[in-house]
Amino acid sequence: VTLERRGKAEPVLTVYAPSSGIVLKREAVPGKYVEPGTTLYEVADLSTVWISADIYESEVAAVKLNQPASVTFAAYPGETFLGTVSYVYPTLNAEARTVRVRLELPNPGVKLKPGMYGNVTLQTDAVNTLVVPKEAVLDTGLRQLVFLDRGEGAYMPYPVKLGRRSQDSVEVLEGLKEGDRIVTSANFLLDAESKLASTSSMQAMMGRIGMGDWQMRGAHEGKMEGMEGMDMANMKGMGMEGMKGMEGMKGMEGMQGMGDTKKIVVAEARQVAGLALMLNTVPEKPKAGNVLLKLTLTDQVGKPVTNARVVFVYSMPMPGMIDPKVTARHTKDGLYEGTALFGMGGTWVVTVNMTVPGRPPIAEKFQFSVAEGGL
Repeated sequence: VTLERRGKAEPVLTVYAPSSGIVLKREAVPGKYVEPGTTLYEVADLSTVWISADIYESEVAAVKLNQPASVTFAAYPGETFLGTVSYVYPTLNAEARTVRVRLELPNPGVKLKPGMYGNVTLQTDAVNTLVVPKEAVLDTGLRQLVFLDRGEGAYMPYPVKLGRRSQDSVEVLEGLKEGDRIVTSANFLLDAESKLASTSSMQAMMGRIGMGDWQMRGAHEGKMEGMEGMDMANMKGMGMEGMKGMEGMKGMEGMQGMGDTKKIVVAEARQVAGLALMLNTVPEKPKAGNVLLKLTLTDQVGKPVTNARVVFVYSMPMPGMIDPKVTARHTKDGLYEGTALFGMGGTWVVTVNMTVPGRPPIAEKFQFSVAEGGL
């Protein structure tokens, strides 16, 4: 413009920025050749800053434009900066399953610098929902658990479905109801003790039947591999009748019922102190949740025992805790029933405590493999 107006080039040309701000980048140096479109300076107005935040896919529905937000920065401990949501990006990060949102924050004194990292908290509308402290939830990697207080010091692991999270609490969508008592601390210790107890119990049982040094290499329906060299001398009376694929194994001589390979044993019968006990479950293959325990009790001549007091005590177990129990009711002909709540899949031990008038108390342990699901 100056060249057109005056007809000659000016040795010095003054260029003004379109807005005031702070110089973030300088490209202009003495002697540099400048062409049209060359960037000389980058200038930014930092009185208001933008912050990009990634929101989990499950929480996007709660994000709205102009929604209040607060941000904290490690550079300013104890200080909170307030802003609002100015834009929600229309795309999803397929790998992280997150959606990016942009916040606008006033920046008096230019305390916030480009490139800083912070923690963003979005303020949502208050709704009536069931929440628990974050510390009450144990995340196993495959599912989330809480420990229900069953009373008298007994605790039960129970799976839950979670929703939105806040700074110190989490929403429970399924698995709990208002008024349930749960453990709010030391859940990791409870879970670890449960796993250790289950492992040690299994190892002890394997040792008792002569399988302490045996390792199962493969287990398939109708076939068990890697069982060569097993000491079968102590296997009698363990309900092994009808197990398919075990014909001809070392030490199997004299074991009854091995000719029938189709029958699957779903109940266990025992003779204890002149009484015959048979315990089974409904469903026959129990799953996590409510399972009906059915005990048939007869005397040595097969006559139903109808005047016993029967209590089922069940556990995974968890050391140092009182195990859940249920008092069975007599229905008919020596059949006693009670419902147990198996809170999760795994190996459960059911102890049948019986008191029959005129006889000493009896306590017999039965072990069940409980599948996942069914809650």
